[in-house]
Amino acid sequence: MDDLVLSLLLSSVAPDIGGVLVRGEKGTAKSTAVRALANLLPSVDVISGCRFGCDPHSPDQDCPDQPHGHEHHARPARLVELPVGATEDRLLGSLDLDRALSAGVRAYEPGLLAAAHRGILYVDEVNLLHDHLVDVLLDAAAMGRVHIERESISITHASRFVLVGTMNPEEGELRPQLLDRFGLTVEVRASRDPDTRAEVVRRRLAFDADPERFVKDWQEAERELAARITSARAHLPAVELPDGVLRQIAAVCAAFDVDGMRADLVVARTARAHAAWSGRTRVTSDDVRVAAMFALPHRRRRDPFDAPGMDENLLDEALRDNLPDDPEPPEIDPDGGPAGGPEGGPDGGPGGQSPTDGQDNPEGTADTAGSGAAPPDSGPEAAAEGQAPAGPSSQEQSRPGRKPQDDQDDQDPNTETPRAPAPAQDPVSATAPFKVRSFKLPGLGKGAAGRRSRALTTSGRTVATRPLDAGSASRQDGSGRVHLPATLTAAAARQHARGREPGGPVLLRRDDIRLGVREGREGNLILFCVDASGSMAAKKRMAAVKGAVLSLLLDAYQRRDRVGLITFRGADAELALPPTGAVEAARMRLDRLPTGGRTPLSAGLRRAWAVIGNERLRDPHRRPLLVLVTDGRHTSGEDPARIAVEFARQGVRSVVVDCERGPVKLGLAGKLAAGLGGELVTLDDLRAESLAGMVRSQVSDRTERRIA
Repeated sequence: MDDLVLSLLLSSVAPDIGGVLVRGEKGTAKSTAVRALANLLPSVDVISGCRFGCDPHSPDQDCPDQPHGHEHHARPARLVELPVGATEDRLLGSLDLDRALSAGVRAYEPGLLAAAHRGILYVDEVNLLHDHLVDVLLDAAAMGRVHIERESISITHASRFVLVGTMNPEEGELRPQLLDRFGLTVEVRASRDPDTRAEVVRRRLAFDADPERFVKDWQEAERELAARITSARAHLPAVELPDGVLRQIAAVCAAFDVDGMRADLVVARTARAHAAWSGRTRVTSDDVRVAAMFALPHRRRRDPFDAPGMDENLLDEALRDNLPDDPEPPEIDPDGGPAGGPEGGPDGGPGGQSPTDGQDNPEGTADTAGSGAAPPDSGPEAAAEGQAPAGPSSQEQSRPGRKPQDDQDDQDPNTETPRAPAPAQDPVSATAPFKVRSFKLPGLGKGAAGRRSRALTTSGRTVATRPLDAGSASRQDGSGRVHLPATLTAAAARQHARGREPGGPVLLRRDDIRLGVREGREGNLILFCVDASGSMAAKKRMAAVKGAVLSLLLDAYQRRDRVGLITFRGADAELALPPTGAVEAARMRLDRLPTGGRTPLSAGLRRAWAVIGNERLRDPHRRPLLVLVTDGRHTSGEDPARIAVEFARQGVRSVVVDCERGPVKLGLAGKLAAGLGGELVTLDDLRAESLAGMVRSQVSDRTERRIA
C-alpha cells in the first residue's frame, strides 16, 4: 500500500503530473484510499457565485458566469465521482430544460467536469466506463477545457483536474489512449504477512465499533499529513531539475522504448514533486527512479496481452548507464541523516508512510494513509515489508492436473475403433497475431455500448425521434433523452390554439415531447469453442490455430466484447474461461492449452449452448457470436449435426473457422457451418488484408445497410 499512498500524495503535490491509475485485486481498499485523499487536500480560493470554481487571481476569461464579482472565498477541494453508468449530459452539462420550457430562456446546467475543476475526478471501475464517456474525458484531460456545441448551446469553460481511477484487471483492460492519460500507475495487492492482515482487521473492527472515536484518534495524524502536502506544494517551485538529471530522464524513457514524449514530462514532474515531498531543493537520481517506477510500466504495453510492470534491474542499469555529469551529494538534514533516501521519505519508507490499513470503508474515512504517527493504542504498525512479492499465483505457476487422456483421434471420422491412450502434447506457442476481418451480427441490437454490431443505444447519432409514451423511455430502444428541437417543432403549431401570449413562455403538453432515437454500436458475447484433440496436435497447425484465436481476441478487446473460451478434447468439453471482459485471461488459458485425445465435438457444442443460455439469463440484450475453431472431425459422442440445428433455430450467429489442411480435404467443417446456419472461413480468410475477406466484409456491410 505504500506505493499507492505515495503516488496519490505526489499527485496532490503536483496536480500537473496527470493523476493516478490504481490497479489491483478486489478488497484492497483502492476506493477507500482515494476517497480519504479528499480530506487531506488544501482548500481552494474561488470567486463567489461562480459555478465553475474560477480562481480569483487568474479567472477564466471564457467562463460562462462572466462577469465575475470581486468577492471570493475558500472552500474544500472537491473529489467528484463519475459513476460508470453516467450519461454524457451529466458529464458535460446540458441545457436547463426547466428554464428553457417554462421561461423560454437558454440556460446551461454545468456537469461533473465543471464541478471537478481544480479538484479530483475519481472514476471507480474506470475500465468499465463507456467509450463515449472515455472520449470526452480524453479531450478534457488533454486540453484542460470543455467545449459544448449542442442543442443551440455554445459553451466553453476550464476543467483542469487530477484524474484518479481504480480498476480490477480481471474485468478487462483500458484503452491505450486513456491508459496513457494517467500520469502514474500503481499495482495494489493485499499483504500476505499475518501481522499486517491482523492489523487491517483490527482497525476496521475499531471503526465499525465507534466511527467517531476512530476518526478522532487519527485526526492529528491527518492534520500533519495535510500540512506536509501544503508545505511541499509551496516548496515545489524552488526545486531545481539539473540538466544532467533531465538528460538521464530522457535516456531512461528512450531505453524503455515508450511512445511519445508524455512519459518524459511525467517522470520529470514526478521527480520534482518527490524531491519537494522529501524536503530537498534539487532532483537526484533517486527521485528519477521513484518517478520511473510509477510513470513507465503502463506506457511500455503495446497491446492488452503484454504483461504489466517493469524490470527493476533494467531500470537500475539504465540509470547507472546515464548518470548525470555533475551528481550532487545527498543533502543532510539537521539530524545528521540524508534528507530523503532511495525510498523517498525521511522515515525510510516511501514518503515516511505507514501503509494504508486496507479497510473497505464506505464513508471514506481511513487511517490517513500513513502520516508516520500512530494514534493511541493503535497496535503494531502494518509494515509494508510483510507484503508478498508481486508475481504469478500458484495456479498460474503450474498447469491444473488433467484427467487421463482418452484415445488418440482416429483420422477416419466414421470409425470408433479404440487406440492406445496417448498423453497430451505440451502446449505450443501461438504464431504472431494479425488484423482479422470484422464479424458483425445482422440487424439492430439493444446491448451494452461497444464497437462491433449496430444497435440502439443511449449514445451515438440521432436517427429518428418518437413521441413520449410509457414504453419508449428506456435505454433498450435507443431513446430516453428529450430531443428539444423536435419537441419545440411539435409544439409550435399549437401555440396559437393554446392562447400563448407574445413573448410568453412556450406552452407545452405531454404529447409534444419527443425523444431522440440514437443508433450506435454494441459489444457482443464472443464465445470461442476450440478443438484441442489429437487431430489438431500437429505443432505448426496448433500454433496457427492459437495465432488465429489470439488475433480474434485482440479484435474482441478493441470492440469491447465479452469473451469466453471452451475447449474440447478426450471425452468432454471444458469451460476454460467463463465470459468476461478480461481478454488477457483468455490469452493465458490459450497459452496453456494442451492437445491430444479424441474429438468430442458434440460435447463442445453442448457446453457452448449451455453457456449462451446462462448468459442470456444474465444479460438478455447482449447478443452472442459463436466462433467454432475445428477441422470438423468428431470421434466421440453424438452426431453434432443434431445440436447444430438448435443454434440455427434459435438465431445464434456462428462462424466456423476451418482448420483442415493438406491436399485431401473432407469438407466436414463446411457441412457443420451449413447446419449451424453460419459462415465458413479458413485460417487464411481470417486476415483482413486477404482480398476475399475485404470483399465479403464490404458486401456484408452493404447488404446490412440495405436491409436496415
